[in-house]
Amino acid sequence: MNELTKKAYETWKNADLADEALVKEMASIENDEEAINDRFYKELAFGTGGLRGVLGVGSNRMNIYTVGKASRGLANYINYISKAPKLAISYDSRNNSDVFAKRAASIFAGAGIKVYIWKELMPTPALSFAVRELGCDGGIMVTASHNPAKYNGYKVYGADGCQIANEAADRILDEINSVETFSNYELVDFEEGLKSGIIEYISEDTFNAFMDAVSTQTFIGDDVDKNVKIAYTPLYGTGLRCVTTCLKKNGFTNIEIVKEQATPNGDFPTCPYPNPEIREALEVGLNVAKEVGADILIATDPDCDRVGIAVKQGDDFRLFSGNEVGVLLTDFIAKRKVAMGIMPKKPVVVKTIVTTDLANRVADNYGIETRDVLTGFKYIGDQIANLERNGEVDRYLLGFEESYGYLSGSYVRDKDAVNGAYLIAQMFAYYKAQNKSLLDVLNGLYEKYGYYLNTLYSFEFEGESGMKKMDAIMDTFRNNTPKEIAGVKVLEVRDYETSTQTNLVTGEKKAIDLPKSNVIKYMLEGNSSAVLRPSGTEPKLKLYLAISSENEASARELENKIANELKKSLA
Repeated sequence: MNELTKKAYETWKNADLADEALVKEMASIENDEEAINDRFYKELAFGTGGLRGVLGVGSNRMNIYTVGKASRGLANYINYISKAPKLAISYDSRNNSDVFAKRAASIFAGAGIKVYIWKELMPTPALSFAVRELGCDGGIMVTASHNPAKYNGYKVYGADGCQIANEAADRILDEINSVETFSNYELVDFEEGLKSGIIEYISEDTFNAFMDAVSTQTFIGDDVDKNVKIAYTPLYGTGLRCVTTCLKKNGFTNIEIVKEQATPNGDFPTCPYPNPEIREALEVGLNVAKEVGADILIATDPDCDRVGIAVKQGDDFRLFSGNEVGVLLTDFIAKRKVAMGIMPKKPVVVKTIVTTDLANRVADNYGIETRDVLTGFKYIGDQIANLERNGEVDRYLLGFEESYGYLSGSYVRDKDAVNGAYLIAQMFAYYKAQNKSLLDVLNGLYEKYGYYLNTLYSFEFEGESGMKKMDAIMDTFRNNTPKEIAGVKVLEVRDYETSTQTNLVTGEKKAIDLPKSNVIKYMLEGNSSAVLRPSGTEPKLKLYLAISSENEASARELENKIANELKKSLA
């Protein structure tokens, strides 16, 4: 344990902690050097994704003090950029989310900032919408998205409703670093703040405006039978009210709620990893769907910005990946806009660099421009903002990423599972009316454009030593580009950290016109690729493989060879 870690630990040990749970945890780790080091070797990192970490005591944990420090720094920044500052706050069902949200509200109010806060837990897109609707200078969403129950987080949004950009994050971080963790910054009691009006609950009018905005994304008419049986689970999170209200408002009334997962619960008892990408999280919902004869299961994560689906196939259900749903939605929205006569001139679809290139092929077929951006929906939000500034926001059709995030409207600047659930319900009903399953439609796209297989592998690296190991692995791949992987030639390497694209065949180098990011992408022979990047929200290194082949069998065989070779370097 180094001297800085010891100093941080002693500071916390000598502090008069107001949270009894934190006091008990401090006592429990008193003679455990490893536990002390893990909690105090650094301050919880703040970046463009805000804060995210394990709940508990210490500078490297989510608690009222780390949240307070971040909130005071953010308050200083907001007061600097605005003469009449306003912030919006929302929170999800995670343990202490409401506590952290109210703590932040008290700090903002103490700094003279008008606070609008949702009276009940609300999704991330509802926060993005409120920021824009209420003319706020920014907002925070207390959530750790789909992480396990031991995590919580704090996402920061700008006035445009998009997660903050790098420059703003750096400036906020400077302000946070100027704040002492246990300094006596002014707090306004939450209830007193409500009475005085400096804290105000967000009204039902804003909620209804949000529902109206999502409902503008309608691509089928009353001639399509909407009485499809839908099973829906919010995975103990924020989606229940918004998703069901939106679906029912637009004619999808045959909804079976997965009751066991309907009540908010930060422990996520039946799905400890509340991620709709994972079958384990959907098992309870799948059982309900089978029992009630549902045609489709829709699941949203705790802060309702990601949505996953499973569709009935024979006696079982077939889960769809984020890439598959994104491609299907790209084709569906384009097809319907053409049929409805509302396809704009020079339409645009935006996706991330780790998202399937099949979407590019589908978009090309409709004359749609595809824009590839860095991983993180804020970069998709930036593209919407650019179109809006140029008076061309109507060109935007859809933004999506492989991690189950979708948005077809410009009313928010983050992925929206309320919008996603509504789009999926429409698409499902539209094809069912033609006696087609979503798998039939997807297979039709593969027949037309070729088979695309996308896989993701995650490697966990906990603690300080894990972070160092991740950095070392990235350095190795950055400085030692292989000529081939499992016998497949590496044609090009794209290093988004150095903003350099190098053609290994010709030696030609080009600049990458995207913000810097610690991501490496190998372009492989045969329209395949491999991407390696550290997660921005968890202590994980992620490997994305994209394999293009003539059929599924050959794609899986090649993917297996490439994955096995790369895993040896990552294990």
